[in-house]
Amino acid sequence: MAIVHGTAGRPVLRTDYQRSVAEYWNTEKDPVNLRLGDVDGLYHHHYGIGDYDPAVLEVPAERRDEAIIAEMHRLETAQADVLLDHLGDIMPGDRLLDAGCGRGGTSIMAHHRFGCQVDGVSISEQQVEFANARARERGVDDKVKYHLTNMLDTGFETGSMRGAWNNESTMYVDLYELFAEHARQIAPGGRYVTITGCYNDVTGGRSRAVSQIDQHYICNIHSRGEYFKALAANGFVPINVVDLTAATIPYWELRERSSVATGIEGPFLTAYREGSFHYLLIAADRV
Repeated sequence: MAIVHGTAGRPVLRTDYQRSVAEYWNTEKDPVNLRLGDVDGLYHHHYGIGDYDPAVLEVPAERRDEAIIAEMHRLETAQADVLLDHLGDIMPGDRLLDAGCGRGGTSIMAHHRFGCQVDGVSISEQQVEFANARARERGVDDKVKYHLTNMLDTGFETGSMRGAWNNESTMYVDLYELFAEHARQIAPGGRYVTITGCYNDVTGGRSRAVSQIDQHYICNIHSRGEYFKALAANGFVPINVVDLTAATIPYWELRERSSVATGIEGPFLTAYREGSFHYLLIAADRV
């Protein structure tokens, strides 16, 4: 089997599992990720938060789905804005890391907000190629760059990042390895933020609905408690923890009524409503 080397000249895929994840995202062309991004050219790979406007359900039938798609995209962009709100004071001379960047929407939003350099990383060649093309189209490719590299071993210089985030990508890796790499890259006093789905430790394990989500996305959802243990073990101190579970349910209710529904909406809604699954934002300082 050929070894894929990334932009840092390092082997990108270390395990059969990573190869399977990369293959999934290299061939993925899910309308829920592409049609929403087509609204304004910001392509996200995460979910949304906030109440949707019920008026979209009253739009005439021939335009209703288009209105629902636009509203879902508004909610997912609002989610990215909330994540960026928690990065703290970022200056134009700083550098940020988008770990598991997908098709790169949040990286571009971060550059527009802070004016700084942003590096996104993914193990998917297709995602990196797509994201770099979008950065060129927007004329920001001098400051927003996407790299084919493994977020557990990026090759970026020690202490080179003022901040870093994972937006719904931590469930593909070992948390202790991930946070060790983030601790190496983020300068002392810098900030790490994640928004993630995690299973409720109190339930004693993954519920049936959470297991269905794992199977659908070929991921390994971690427990809520594991995040805080792994952060503490790697020199991160949480400064903000926000439970976004109730705020994300409307997105899933609207998505269930859209043309881009994939069938996974039911397990998400069940897991959130029964309390076996939480949607958390965790912001932590590197000490």
